[in-house]
Amino acid sequence: MSMPTERPMASNYLNRFFGGPPLSVIFRLILLSILIGVILEIIGLDPWNLIESLKRLVLHIWDMGFDAVRWLWRYLLLGAAVVVPIWLVVRVMRVAKGQ
Repeated sequence: MSMPTERPMASNYLNRFFGGPPLSVIFRLILLSILIGVILEIIGLDPWNLIESLKRLVLHIWDMGFDAVRWLWRYLLLGAAVVVPIWLVVRVMRVAKGQ
């Protein structure tokens, strides 16, 4: 008689451990692993030479980062040439009105 109550308990423990039905979770983990593997391949990580791949990735991001800073700085200055004078005029007008 205790046999039917043990099976749902074991299933319940597996569901809680996996966070859902085990087969469904395993299937989602497989799909996610393939997707992440493709993304890591796109950014140049090689699972067989992980250290060298990580070093290349960090150097690439480092180089890209400084290019992005130069690009951002240029647009910041261009935008500030328009925004700051308008902001100053609005502030001066509000102070003149007593607000």
